[in-house]
Amino acid sequence: MRNFGLFLLLLMITLSSCIKRDISTIFDTYDPAEPVRITGDTTFVVIKDHFTLCGVIDTVFSQTLKIQKVSSFDTIKVIRNSSSKLLNVLTVKSEGEIASLIVLDITRNSGMPELNPVITVSTGARQNKISADIYGRDADYIVLWQNTIIDPFYIEEVNDKSHPNGRKIITIEIPSIAAKIDRSYIRLFSANKQSLSNDLLIPLANGNPVISTAALVRGDKHAQILYSLLIDRFADGNPANTQKLNSPDVLPKVDYYGGDLEGVLEKIKSGFFNNLGISTIWLSPVTQNPYDAWGQYTDPSTKFSGYHGYWPIYITRVDKRFGSEKVLKELLDEAHKRGLNVILDYVANHMHINSPTLRAHPDWTTPQFTPDGRPNFELWDEFRLTTWFDKHIPSLDLEKEPVYKALTDSALFWAENFDIDGFRHDATKHIPEVYWRTLTRKIKQSLPGKSLFQIGETYGSPELISSYVRNGMLDGQFDFNVYDAAIWSLINNDGSYEDVAKVLLTSLRTYGYHNLMGYITGNHDRPRFISLAGGALSPNEDWKRAGWKREIGVGDTTAYRKLSLLHAFLFTIPGIPTVYYGDEYGDPGANDPDNRRWMRFDGYSKNEQIIYNTFRKLTSLRKTHIQLIYGDFIPLLVQKDVFVYMRIYMGKSVIVALNKSDSKQIFELDLPLKTVFENPEVPFGRLISALNNKLVLEVEAESFTIINNR
Repeated sequence: MRNFGLFLLLLMITLSSCIKRDISTIFDTYDPAEPVRITGDTTFVVIKDHFTLCGVIDTVFSQTLKIQKVSSFDTIKVIRNSSSKLLNVLTVKSEGEIASLIVLDITRNSGMPELNPVITVSTGARQNKISADIYGRDADYIVLWQNTIIDPFYIEEVNDKSHPNGRKIITIEIPSIAAKIDRSYIRLFSANKQSLSNDLLIPLANGNPVISTAALVRGDKHAQILYSLLIDRFADGNPANTQKLNSPDVLPKVDYYGGDLEGVLEKIKSGFFNNLGISTIWLSPVTQNPYDAWGQYTDPSTKFSGYHGYWPIYITRVDKRFGSEKVLKELLDEAHKRGLNVILDYVANHMHINSPTLRAHPDWTTPQFTPDGRPNFELWDEFRLTTWFDKHIPSLDLEKEPVYKALTDSALFWAENFDIDGFRHDATKHIPEVYWRTLTRKIKQSLPGKSLFQIGETYGSPELISSYVRNGMLDGQFDFNVYDAAIWSLINNDGSYEDVAKVLLTSLRTYGYHNLMGYITGNHDRPRFISLAGGALSPNEDWKRAGWKREIGVGDTTAYRKLSLLHAFLFTIPGIPTVYYGDEYGDPGANDPDNRRWMRFDGYSKNEQIIYNTFRKLTSLRKTHIQLIYGDFIPLLVQKDVFVYMRIYMGKSVIVALNKSDSKQIFELDLPLKTVFENPEVPFGRLISALNNKLVLEVEAESFTIINNR
């Protein structure tokens, strides 16, 4: 039992918000609320961004933060004061019910592992209890089930005074009410005065801790592996619907190729995605695009077709060149039979200028010129909510109520009429927050209980990207900052894993250690990594122009090993691994449109086959080892050419060692927490010895070692 003084302290903090053994509130039927992360002395918080479906907010209070009302109690101002901590709680009351919202002060967090770090790990589960260790002196912690703090009476604590850095061994009794919910979560947050810990996330299946991937279901968002494909460039299942423009002013590379939904359906039926280890298919936009050519490139001179799907004319109609509603429904049904999710790429920011919607509502677009008279084209940051992507695709003024209501209804149409599993949202940062709040609220009201995954696309700072990641907006976004750090560390001679670790830890502190951010191998707007890594593309040249002027290959074959290193990194860190089609075997290419070649399903070279086999082994590792899905991330060693880290869940760990140098490396590691290795698996590389929390690993040049402690 915890000591009486600490019991009283937590009781005062949480007041009446603690959960008993068999009592819950309406808030506990919602998904666990994303913590508030404060980055300055004053932070504005929209409560319904965290509790989307709750009613009128009666009051919000905190024992450690000053709260000022802004508009009703939907929006509040959170202000640091002398009693504020790194780990705080907001208590929210609505219509007689109470929830707790965690507030993390990430700007005052000194981070890991420099100064008196706090590390938290789950150590096991038995019957209706979960055990965890908290390493670090003077650490305090808060445990929640769903959105309610668990009463300290149901937490046992033992202080291990023999540990040099201090260790608390805690045992949490799972609330009995959890048995009534198919999937709920235990969360643990911890900190001392200098450092915030990583957070714990323990999924429960009808109240029982999920301890293996066998208990996971298709709707578990953290277990996804995304596969991004362009329908027109993937597979042609019905040549009869192929309609190339065959226009003299459109070069073949930017005309339609003929890929369609039936082609994707055939690959689903053939087992392609299951064999590859993919769990979620991300389809490029399926909406009707124009039948004529638009835009202009000057060298060489060409216009473009809408083969990519990002110029919608009818936003609730399947493009006839891709198939029909019937085919789309069959595709979804066949995918679900095989345990696969399917998410749609949805475009809300703009429509084609010839859209009947824009013709009927010309006032729905943003200004074509800036206030100082400049053309408002491609001003991505200066006028991010109004800028046009091109002259023929005006941006919609989604701050106007009639516009965001109509466009959110159109997105909802796809979720209500097709059994999709979510959306990839285009151009997220160019769309105002009111759109995302409205859409997510509509989805949750219209489709209660359905697990829809929403992921956005935003290039920018972690602060900007995270501003859209809320229970009431998006589940996650693509973390391009980590991608850029990772690829340049491998491409540049002076590239360093120290930079990668720094950016990754910033992301984990910003989005959480159990985030739903997408970590990409590449995408349709970037040159293929393998061509950059092999030197076929120069880092400093115009990548789009290069794809038009010469045939882009791989270059030096060391690029294949570097791509496998990238794959190993993405499949072993927290978040959602996201694969761009063709990256599983190392398809080369410059930037758009050269990075959008026909998909190849066979005829791989020796190097391509090796990387493909390694890729499949990595997806299998990710899908079968729960440590890589819900495990906590602990860095062990970071050097210019070396990055070693641990993922640990319920006492079982996976150790990953990346070596991008051109020579074999041997590492001796002292693990920062109690770990017992019994009959470890070594799917990649070599384990030399494991004894008394010391590991000795061998990693080949430009390769990686992975050790699984079963």
